[in-house]
Amino acid sequence: MAVPFRRTSKTAKRKRRTHYKLSVPGMVNCPNCGEPTLSHHVCKSCGHYKGKEVVSK
Repeated sequence: MAVPFRRTSKTAKRKRRTHYKLSVPGMVNCPNCGEPTLSHHVCKSCGHYKGKEVVSK
């Protein structure tokens, strides 16, 4: 079994992992009530999607 010749330093390890990060979801304001919602999803507060009431609350 192959064994690394030298230990990987903390800096080299962190440089490799710079792309492992969380991304912010695409949020838009609901045109009906103004609450921030996920794009292409039904608004959780008022139940509207694309100007129509989909879920009655």
